[in-house]
Amino acid sequence: MIRKIGFAIICLFTTGMYAQDGSVSPYSYFGLGELRSGATVENQMMGGIGMYADSIHVNLRNPAAYSKLGVRGRDDFGITTYTAGLSYKQTSLKSYTESQSTAVTNLDYLSVGLTIKEGFGVGFGIIPYSSVGYNFESLIGTEGSQEINQYSGEGGVNKAYVSVGYEFAKNLSLGVTLNYNFGRIETLKVQSTEGVLLGSKDERVSRINGVDLNYALSYTPAIDETHTLHTSLRINTQANLTARNTQRIGSFIGSPAQERFVNEVDLYSQGLKDTGVTIPTTTTLGVGYGKDMKWFLGVEYSFQKLTDFSNEFLEIDNIEYKDASTLALGGFYTPERNSFGSYFKRVTYRAGLRLEKTGMYVNEKDINNFGITFGLGLPLGNNLSNLNLGFEYGKRGTTAADLIEESYFKVNLGLSLNDQWFKKRKIN
Repeated sequence: MIRKIGFAIICLFTTGMYAQDGSVSPYSYFGLGELRSGATVENQMMGGIGMYADSIHVNLRNPAAYSKLGVRGRDDFGITTYTAGLSYKQTSLKSYTESQSTAVTNLDYLSVGLTIKEGFGVGFGIIPYSSVGYNFESLIGTEGSQEINQYSGEGGVNKAYVSVGYEFAKNLSLGVTLNYNFGRIETLKVQSTEGVLLGSKDERVSRINGVDLNYALSYTPAIDETHTLHTSLRINTQANLTARNTQRIGSFIGSPAQERFVNEVDLYSQGLKDTGVTIPTTTTLGVGYGKDMKWFLGVEYSFQKLTDFSNEFLEIDNIEYKDASTLALGGFYTPERNSFGSYFKRVTYRAGLRLEKTGMYVNEKDINNFGITFGLGLPLGNNLSNLNLGFEYGKRGTTAADLIEESYFKVNLGLSLNDQWFKKRKIN
């Protein structure tokens, strides 16, 4: 037990040190970057819904689900669930005049869930919250004397979390997650003019940290002997983060790497050395129905008053934030979980869809996102562990108003390993 937990902690620490460049989207230019899923592959493949909980899967979106981990009715048996996820995302970027394709591979999450006793579970891990990764340019003026503005950025924000879930009454569970947000965002703007050797550059770095809380309440009453109603309310409280900022501006000759005059900007005098970053509260309501360990169908609605988002240091002129919302529908089907004659009857088949208003209003156009998901849960060994394979196809943005439309195809691979970590010894 101690060796396993120690190994898990080392893995989490090592993962937290990796450079977060998990986006190729030009829309990661806005806000804190492109927001990542924050869900396991199992949940992602059901459209991202998070109200469903069972005994063998960690649910990163719903801390109340930790109360369902483990085998019911046996005080001498505890389950440790190790889960990790990878993704490969291929994106086609299309403007009104041209198109190109690019791809990125990411580590999506690394997590551990522990059953303390029946109805009481805890978890900890690390999840990327956002990723910045863009490189584009804009041209102003006529050919031969155009002003060229080049924009690039990298980095992102991660969440290291600890969750607790407890079933304090029959079928009624409460969960709380404490998130520590940390990360670094670097941006660069280079300005030059055709035929002129001298250009200018503006480099900015923000080191972001702070905490927020995620509360969840789940009610799962039995409708009859085999069917259950699943309901949940989740509230991710407003995150008031802090950013320690630096800025360098200067000039170059020929290439941005050939710096000539570069000065560190006195941000203290401008009140911008330490600034606040506000991420508004997100509320999620979910309801679903299903037959235990057989099939499930659910729908969730999330809303966020994104008009309250603020980042004083990285203000951008051509964006306005509106209220954001997401409608997700998804479910799963397992033909026969304990089948001895057919492996494919023990496979779990998942599917879903997601309609998202991102809340970004760029060049007077709403940036919306639509995704279709589907995947397989492949049992390993004794059915407690499984390999989860998922696929997602979606579109975001528009080619109107000089914007970019993204068409993406994402492949997800998740591993969920369950093991017994405590068994009470009996002496005859």
